[in-house]
Amino acid sequence: MADINVAGIASQEILNRLPEGVAVLSTSMTIVWANQCFNNWFGGVDRAGQDFYSALGHPEVQGSEPCPLRACLLQNQSCAATLKREPNETSAKPSYYQVQAVAVSQSLESRIVVTVRDITDEILQEQKLAAIHQAGAKLTDLKPDEIFAMDVEQRIDLLKENIRHYTQNLLNIEVIEIRLLEQSTGNLIPLLSVGIDQAAADRRLMASPSNNGVTGWVAANAMSYLCRDTSTDPMYLEAFKGSRSSLTVPILLHESVIGTINVESPKLAAFSESDQQFLEIFARDVAVSLNTLELLVAQRTNAAQQSCDAIHAAVSLPLDDLLLDAVFLMEKYIGHDPESVAKLRSLLSKARSIKKSIQSIGQSLVPLDPASNQELNEHYAKLVGRRILVVDSNESVRNDAHALLERYGCIVETAQSGDQAVAMVRSSDENYDVIITDIKLPDYSGYQLMLRLQKLLDHVPIALMTGFGYDPGHSIVKARQAGLHRKAILYKPFHLDQLLGVTELLIEEKPASSNPQVQT
Repeated sequence: MADINVAGIASQEILNRLPEGVAVLSTSMTIVWANQCFNNWFGGVDRAGQDFYSALGHPEVQGSEPCPLRACLLQNQSCAATLKREPNETSAKPSYYQVQAVAVSQSLESRIVVTVRDITDEILQEQKLAAIHQAGAKLTDLKPDEIFAMDVEQRIDLLKENIRHYTQNLLNIEVIEIRLLEQSTGNLIPLLSVGIDQAAADRRLMASPSNNGVTGWVAANAMSYLCRDTSTDPMYLEAFKGSRSSLTVPILLHESVIGTINVESPKLAAFSESDQQFLEIFARDVAVSLNTLELLVAQRTNAAQQSCDAIHAAVSLPLDDLLLDAVFLMEKYIGHDPESVAKLRSLLSKARSIKKSIQSIGQSLVPLDPASNQELNEHYAKLVGRRILVVDSNESVRNDAHALLERYGCIVETAQSGDQAVAMVRSSDENYDVIITDIKLPDYSGYQLMLRLQKLLDHVPIALMTGFGYDPGHSIVKARQAGLHRKAILYKPFHLDQLLGVTELLIEEKPASSNPQVQT
């Protein structure tokens, strides 16, 4: 090492013990002296007599100033720069150094004192954080019209593929499992598993701090969990043979847990606090992406529901009127003009076919009910395809019947009076499964309609509806005496659960083998 005077700076011994590189340069950028840390970083040999930039392997100066050290000398003030050293035989990644320089006058000579700090970890972490945020923004990187062109499964597959890609290529993680929290039950539903044994992927887990492994604990506590050694951790549940360490973080949306991300490694203590930080950030981007897809699905479903409602409002009642007109004419021509009767029957069949087509299209656009109400859908599955006749002079009641019952797959037709209802029953090729009528019709009462229908049918699946308990002439009491089911009463305005319950009740009460209707 060169024997120089470093008085006024510090002794060589102290400088050699510093954890940062220190070098003294001549005005020509030649290294006059360097401490041990500097020499160890750049080849492990004494660099005295070499050009500063050559000793560092000709690093790239980050910034607009081509030679900040010379600028320091010319301006006689301290300067700083970040240098990037490309990968070499000893390092597979680039290295970054923060250089600070100050000009010092020594006797008749000027010197540049340089401190060098290795900031590679900091820079790489910043770059990784930026890459994670960029990856998060690309998780659902599609225009709204492109996403709308995809069904729900395609959207989820897109998100899963992007998550798999970025965890493997950005976070260098090969084994990953994502579960979503079902808020109503606490179940952790599998969304994505890569490298996980099938039995572990299918394992039922709950958001619970005990008996549900690390994943259940994380979901219950909204806290990350770093398992450095799976063999000694009592909470760990094996994800694949040979797993030695794991890291599990919650997926948080507005500070509420909506799922978990679990990553595993066959290496002991493979994950650090830095990895935990990266995965937590990525998990928040996953949460936003999941929420975005959910909102887009809801937005599309809502738009489709509004379209279906508009179709019902514009088409359902006019088609009912068409059916009524056709039935009226057919009743008039029966026995007098067989050819006209045949044409009218064909018209009725086509009109009913149009109603079914409209309903089928609406159900393809909007499911009968949200997935969260799956149990409700299964409970009312017997309503699908059932023919319902609703008799009421009030247009809003008939509209409500269409809107509510058709959501569950019922085929609804309406009439405005008792005579129209009788004609609809008499002219129909198939029996109605349920007939719902107001107790007070323009021509006669619901009870009287029931009596007339009993002359046409062996079994009359009828329900009476009234508003505010109003029952002129005690028609409900009389109807019960004539065979009306004691629970077959509805109150207006409709309550969905009551309407569905009574409709289902009458379907269940229908005799197993009832005779076809009798024409009179």
